[in-house]
Amino acid sequence: MKKSWKFFVVIELLIFIGACWQLSHNIPVLIFLTIAIINLYYVLKKSVRSNFNQFQLIVSVVLIIICLLSSPAIWFMVIMAVLFFGLTGFEISGLEAFEGAPWKRKQMIMPETTNSDPKNGRRFKRSWFGNERIGSHIYEWDDLNFTLLSGDTIIDLGNTLLPKEDNIVIIRKGFGRTRILIPLGIGIMVEHSSLAGNLIFEKEKFHLRNESIKIYSEDYDESQRRLKVVTNNLFGDLEVIRI
Repeated sequence: MKKSWKFFVVIELLIFIGACWQLSHNIPVLIFLTIAIINLYYVLKKSVRSNFNQFQLIVSVVLIIICLLSSPAIWFMVIMAVLFFGLTGFEISGLEAFEGAPWKRKQMIMPETTNSDPKNGRRFKRSWFGNERIGSHIYEWDDLNFTLLSGDTIIDLGNTLLPKEDNIVIIRKGFGRTRILIPLGIGIMVEHSSLAGNLIFEKEKFHLRNESIKIYSEDYDESQRRLKVVTNNLFGDLEVIRI
């Protein structure tokens, strides 16, 4: 996800350079664009604006947009942005962009197997910012314990098999929403602390204001597989969803 963002920014900058080159060779558009930018700067500098100044502001913005859209490269930038955010949106949400398409109705997926990695002493690094989805593909379960400053997180347990007895997820987050997708038949304990946010669990919604809450699912004691979710969040919601 991080690499795709870097690639997107580089491509957009290259296209923007091409747009500037196109605009520099279109003298009438360049003159109108320069006048509109100067007029916009003049209006924004004024602390008190009259009705005429508001009219100047609107005309300047509209004129700038029209001048920019006169360049084919700008249109290409917009198309690339729509495609990128559309595809990354499907990636984060876990939805298939072409789910239900005719060529996927009889699709056969062969899982790939790998040798188990040693767990002792294994080190890995997570980003402090940005959205993340854990469990988009089949994976071997290992307890989760991470810290995130800002961003939305989705943890999907539908593509793994929890070992018997207790399993743990610990999340410390500054800002952002967290959703945990848990299959039926797993006992759940949630201990959530938040400065300001909501906990949605077993179709109930709990509003927290500098509070902590500890709650169990009805099948927790009888379940062979149990999951303990411990989260600390400054601002944001935690949603535990049965799938």
